[in-house]
Amino acid sequence: MQEIQPKNRRSSPGSGPHRRQPGQGMSREARATTPAWLWIPASLALLFCAGPVAALLLNVPWTSLGPLLAAPEARTALGLSLATSVGSTLICVALGLPLAVLFSKLAGPWMQLLRGVLLVPLVLSPVVSGIALLYFWGRQGLAGQVLESAGVGLGYSPAAVVIVQVFVSLPFFVVASLSSLRGVDHDLEMAAATSGAGPTAILRYITVPLALPGIVVGALLAFARSLGEYGATITFAGSIEGRTRTLPLQIELSLNSNQPEIALGICLILISLYLVLLVIARFGMALLLPR
Repeated sequence: MQEIQPKNRRSSPGSGPHRRQPGQGMSREARATTPAWLWIPASLALLFCAGPVAALLLNVPWTSLGPLLAAPEARTALGLSLATSVGSTLICVALGLPLAVLFSKLAGPWMQLLRGVLLVPLVLSPVVSGIALLYFWGRQGLAGQVLESAGVGLGYSPAAVVIVQVFVSLPFFVVASLSSLRGVDHDLEMAAATSGAGPTAILRYITVPLALPGIVVGALLAFARSLGEYGATITFAGSIEGRTRTLPLQIELSLNSNQPEIALGICLILISLYLVLLVIARFGMALLLPR
């Protein structure tokens, strides 16, 4: 019998001898389909992002960095920033996760309107955000008057800092979590429902675990945003050492006090914290995502 020769299969894109291997540069296919002129605007984009950070690092007084970071004002601002950022992130998770779940389940014009309301803090300028918070949470504000009558004052306190941070960070958490929640397989949830599981059990054992990577990313984004908040904080909470003066406010004060070395040292603290967050996000996602 004549031997049947198998037909040559057409190699799919990204496969075959020209597929890019880890650690290599652009593959043959990438070079053939990527215009060379893209390197010009791409390089400018990287320069815009990396250039200022490199200039900052070049001007850090590395030889006297230890005493600068050990200064009482720097340690106080660091402790306050970490405490308020952790607190505001926990509040964002506690309030934002139920909101993100509802957004992922419900539809209609009212839900679209509510999503738009949620995104308002993302586009407001910091000063406008601070004034809005002042007219709502301040002593003469809508909610502030009720709290003042109950003997609860928020002005110029760490609680005011947390309120500011929640206001500006909550949208980041909800948006990141919502994207992950929408990716949960609806058939799995319905299979659990038809098997007798209640809505709370489905949310606890199916929806949240499957959406956990996005929820963690949202929490990290909220923490990072809280850590760097400046404009709304100084407008609403003021700048009082040990109570409302966070790291960004301490940087501004050091610059205005003609102490650029302290400002640069605190900038380095913030950059280090952001790098830690990036590392946590990178390895955390590797552990949470299915292999």
